[in-house]
Amino acid sequence: MDIASVIGLIAAFGLILTAILIAPGSSLAAFIDAPSILVVCGGAVAACMMAFPLKSIVSSPMALKVCFLNKPTDVVALIKEIVSLAETARRDGLLALEGRIAEISNPFIIVGIQMAVDGARPDVIEDLLRTEIDAVATRHRDTKAIYDQMGRFAPAYGMIGTLLGLIIMLGNMSDPSSIGSGMAVALLTTLYGAIVSNCVFLPFAEKLSFLNKQELLTMEIIVRGIMAIQSGENPRVIEQKLRTFLPPAARKKSEEAK
Repeated sequence: MDIASVIGLIAAFGLILTAILIAPGSSLAAFIDAPSILVVCGGAVAACMMAFPLKSIVSSPMALKVCFLNKPTDVVALIKEIVSLAETARRDGLLALEGRIAEISNPFIIVGIQMAVDGARPDVIEDLLRTEIDAVATRHRDTKAIYDQMGRFAPAYGMIGTLLGLIIMLGNMSDPSSIGSGMAVALLTTLYGAIVSNCVFLPFAEKLSFLNKQELLTMEIIVRGIMAIQSGENPRVIEQKLRTFLPPAARKKSEEAK
């Protein structure tokens, strides 16, 4: 469970709700309007359906699961595993790695090791692995783009809803006492658009971008490690190369663990 996402979402809506409840003379019921919700949420989704393929729209909610349920890769353990494979290859040859494939959990490492064992040329191995990285980056970028666009469409439809409310209100001026309440209802769509955009869509788009960068970093470490193993480099040299991807604190922790 990604606690930061949970706490952030609860805090974002909790602070707004608290502000409404403690404000003098305010009422929670005054901030609830079904037509406004329909215009903002329905409009944003409809606009995205025009901007993206239906298949991408249908699968995009699954990305929210990643924002709440994700297991960060232990980069230190990953480097340790690659160094261990390098030691085996250095001691017993590349073919000896075939016997260790069953104990490798990362499928990306398995692909690289299998190709190295099969005798593929270094440029072919690197090209295939980097093609996989590009494919993953493209899929993640497309999903993030949907939430970015929803974050842009929601405030726009909030403004559209406000304009609709003002037109309806100004078209019925026979009762001046209703102008204040009518104006309040008209402004609710702008409020909804701002809340949905800045509390849901844009934050989750940035979280997806962050997780994407972490995954690509992990894959880059694997590529560097596989290529170093295939070229027969010293395991200690490989370890030092891969440790450059770690932040200073993680390097120090890794060194102390050794």
